[in-house]
Amino acid sequence: MGNAVRPFRPAAALAAGAVVVALAGCAQGVPPAPGGTGAGPSDAAPASLTLVTHDSFALSDGILEQFTAETGIAVEVVALGDAGELVNKLVLTKDSPLGDVAFGIDNTFSSRVDGIVNDLTAIDSGDVCVNVDHEAYAAAGMEEPRTLADLIEPAYKDQLVVEGAGTSSPGLAFLLATIDEYGEDGWQDYWRALVANGVQVDAGWTDAYYATFSGPSSEGTRPLVVSYATSPAAEVVDASAEPPTGYLEDTCFRQTEYAGVVAGTEHEAEAAQLVEFLLSPAVQADIPGSMYMYPIVEGTPLPETWAAAQAAPAAPRELDPAEIDANRERWIEEWAAIAQP
Repeated sequence: MGNAVRPFRPAAALAAGAVVVALAGCAQGVPPAPGGTGAGPSDAAPASLTLVTHDSFALSDGILEQFTAETGIAVEVVALGDAGELVNKLVLTKDSPLGDVAFGIDNTFSSRVDGIVNDLTAIDSGDVCVNVDHEAYAAAGMEEPRTLADLIEPAYKDQLVVEGAGTSSPGLAFLLATIDEYGEDGWQDYWRALVANGVQVDAGWTDAYYATFSGPSSEGTRPLVVSYATSPAAEVVDASAEPPTGYLEDTCFRQTEYAGVVAGTEHEAEAAQLVEFLLSPAVQADIPGSMYMYPIVEGTPLPETWAAAQAAPAAPRELDPAEIDANRERWIEEWAAIAQP
């Protein structure tokens, strides 16, 4: 099968309900998998499936247990690092797959897994944006930056932390935002200016956000970080108070996350069931509160606290996937020569 992105279709034969990682011991007396025919491993559902994903994957207690209750199949979740690291490991282990289902491959990396992860299905979306610590700027009596161009101004020297474009999906998305703004003839000069202005490059989102950023949930000192438009909602404790962080709308780049069946799995039909389950009402409703992304299924309710945070970007930046596919590796190499010499 190819790696064409599959549009959303409603989950079939999977009831909605509450959702967690199930124990393999729950799968005793497993019934035959739907659609299984002939002899071999796919005749009966496996005791468990392995879902490989990024470090930010999370679902509330009870969610994945529902999948086990419906199918008799337990789910083992294995995190392989940032989304970029996830893709790299899927590529490196294509002859000895690490799992049955992969979740967290986004539109900036999807072509890398062509023939490695099949039938990519959109599960959630979000916007990668520079986040700003409002409280830090208020305390310093400084005006906040607003645009990509502002980030290279001397007033904001040593204030921005980004993720590596070759190892992190938000890092790559931010690089693409700068390419969208400055074009082939200007983005390298922009990055040279960022480096001259003291930008810090961390390997992945977790380090950048929690260790380097100065926000309320973080331990760092830099008031600007590449994160998500939904990250400020996670910082809202009191919906009646001003949100402590926000994002710079000019910097936002649209990101969509996909799940798919890992090529080479002996349990293809069952793996497809798990992908379909990720579109169920229970999972979709849980995604905003657990992973702070927008569910892909329209009409899914959002947490009340999101209303207190900054509204979603009106017009996030985007590049044609074919353009990303044709140029991504070159762009990353050129970026690394500038930002990680």
